[in-house]
Amino acid sequence: MAHPYPSMRGFTLIELLVVIAIIGILSSVVLASLNTARNKANDARRASDMHSIQMALEMYRTSNTGYPVTTGWSSRCAAWPDKGAGNVIPGLVPGYLPKMPDDPQMDSSGNLCCYLYYSDGIDYKLLDYNCPTLNYNSVRSLIDPTRDSGTDACIVDGDSIWSWAIYTDNACSW
Repeated sequence: MAHPYPSMRGFTLIELLVVIAIIGILSSVVLASLNTARNKANDARRASDMHSIQMALEMYRTSNTGYPVTTGWSSRCAAWPDKGAGNVIPGLVPGYLPKMPDDPQMDSSGNLCCYLYYSDGIDYKLLDYNCPTLNYNSVRSLIDPTRDSGTDACIVDGDSIWSWAIYTDNACSW
């Protein structure tokens, strides 16, 4: 007896499982690539933020014969007195920066990925501090020599890096 629907064919369970497995593998590769791209984009934004703040600080110094002064490290993170977005660096916003940037992955309550600022008016140091997803070696010129686990506070000589920094020469060891 002939099959009533000779032209109808289907996929076997094994064929379907193989296709589902291939789709799963491809999607995991794509997701891993997206995560890497996201982290690289965050690193680029951090570097851009720090350079923008540096430019604003230099404009401020030119106009005011010194850098904005703080009494200690200033940040929006919980371990330091929260100055609010516009007051992390006194007088910089809105005259020299339209808005004080935050690290793209800042966790203020966990003190992760925090921008920190300290200045005595003559010198300053700006940090992007303790960010687990930051690839500190992606911009070697921003590595903070004081926070690299090395022995010299003003030379990058360690390999356990946990901060980027922009600073004046006399503030390298802060």
